[in-house]
Amino acid sequence: MSKPLSRWSTDGGRIIGISDRDPLDQNYSKDSAENGIGHEAGACQSLRQGTALPFVKLGLALVTALALFGSLYWTISISTLSQVHIYRGYRRLQELLVSDLSEIGELSLGSTKLRELGFCSSEYEDFVPCYNNVWESLDAGDPDRTIEYERQCVRKSAEDHDCLVLPPRNYRIPIRWPSGRDFIWKENVKITGFEFSSGSLTKRMMVEEEQISFRSDSLMVDGVEDYSHQIAEMIGLKNGSNFNEAGVSTIFLITDGIFLIEVDRLLRPGGYFVWTSPTNTQRPLHDKVNQKKWSLVRDSAEKLCWDMLSQQDETIVWKKTTNKKCYSSRKSGPPLCDRIHDLESPYYQPLNPCVAGTRSQRWIPIEYRTPWPSQATLNSSELDIYGLRSRDFAEDALNWKSVVHNYWSLLSPLIFSDHPKRPGDEDPSPPFNMLRNVLDMNARFGGFNAALLDAGKTAWVMNVVPTSGPNYLPLIFDRGFVGVHHDWCEAFPTYPRTYDMVHAEGLLTLETHRQDRCSMLDIFLEIDRILRPEGWVILHDTATLTEAARSVITQLRWDARMLELDNIGDEKLLICQKPFFKKQQ
Repeated sequence: MSKPLSRWSTDGGRIIGISDRDPLDQNYSKDSAENGIGHEAGACQSLRQGTALPFVKLGLALVTALALFGSLYWTISISTLSQVHIYRGYRRLQELLVSDLSEIGELSLGSTKLRELGFCSSEYEDFVPCYNNVWESLDAGDPDRTIEYERQCVRKSAEDHDCLVLPPRNYRIPIRWPSGRDFIWKENVKITGFEFSSGSLTKRMMVEEEQISFRSDSLMVDGVEDYSHQIAEMIGLKNGSNFNEAGVSTIFLITDGIFLIEVDRLLRPGGYFVWTSPTNTQRPLHDKVNQKKWSLVRDSAEKLCWDMLSQQDETIVWKKTTNKKCYSSRKSGPPLCDRIHDLESPYYQPLNPCVAGTRSQRWIPIEYRTPWPSQATLNSSELDIYGLRSRDFAEDALNWKSVVHNYWSLLSPLIFSDHPKRPGDEDPSPPFNMLRNVLDMNARFGGFNAALLDAGKTAWVMNVVPTSGPNYLPLIFDRGFVGVHHDWCEAFPTYPRTYDMVHAEGLLTLETHRQDRCSMLDIFLEIDRILRPEGWVILHDTATLTEAARSVITQLRWDARMLELDNIGDEKLLICQKPFFKKQQ
């Protein structure tokens, strides 16, 4: 499906499936009738039953006039009739007038508008499905409390209630990158006073009147930049900007201690493990419990053939071996995994107490890998591991470059539709930093990610490889990207309002055979939860599935625009934007 998108035509220029009224408002039906909406439906149905042509023409003329009057009245009265404020520009409201006229044709065919979903209770504002993190525990005053995050992905989230998760009362649109790297709005996150006063948060964060600052300046102790500089020095580099010279392009945070065997599986040969803990300093080591913990980590690292490179204050750095013979020369330690347990992507598998990866063709020391960003383009020998040809890979890359170019062109008039312009003026291109956090729901080779970077967009992409399709997650990692294996019939384990854009190309086709496990509405409810207000969704799939998705989207109250794709057969594109629903003060 990742063919070049050459020419684009809109489906009547319509904005589909949006209502600014609260479906829970008891006056909704009355107001609709007064605005001509209820009369419009009744008139169309009665016209279909009539047989006299003159009356049909007269009736359509009356319906058209009433629809225009009703739409104008609705536009004027939106702020007083709605119980949930929706922030939009005036040009979108004008487009809704055209939409109202188009609805006449659909009503005359007897189509029924799906019920718009209501809003979830406030307990779901910060809820992360699949994990036992009940929202009340975040407000607990006990400093010794323990919040469990064991994964138990049973549907007990907002999807069970068929409702939309609202942002917190004082939520604000995140600050645009790169300023958003150093500042976030305080009301956008739920962090307790205890967490502000504990550990590394105190060292790396400053609370201002409305913002939380992550700047590393003279007022901060042990800033993030200072920390990365310290790690770079410990592995023999000048500073943190030289990580690429050492072959370090992908970094994960992970728990210390007993999970070192799993850490070893995640690390490439020659990769680094950095452990920072207050227990590593001399003073805490006098405590017997801390001594035992330190001895466990040190001995485990030695048995995994890790070399301890350096220790400074609370931080210790180990380096994973690049020599497979080290494992056979050990006197003790975890055995090498057999073929059954030596998996590239052990999705939903228990931790195995064995050393994995030594049989893999991907056992290549980081010093011998192509440095970033050239790493994103794999050579022929690297592609052979995945059964791919260089010609096919290059063609896929060219296609995605064309797709990203056309996506950006399409988003221009939509993004700037809130701003008036003089007739004949061209819409400016969207800013390069319009989007930061992007989710690709069906990443395949990571081509969308690569094309965004090649186009100079400052986007960070989470590449998701669905469990219902081929597993190219190792290839994505080898390109220097980040990703995860995921079942889209389950909730995505991330915080609400995480992403600026969600992209799904071919996902619905891939998931059609799993309708017995989850519905299309289930998937789109989860997209709505993880998408920030005013965030974008790009859906590219077959015409039939895209039309079905457009119907489902009406329940989510998204702005939506359907586009025809020339020269790409039976496929369509759906561009959506999630409105900013804001709680009434």
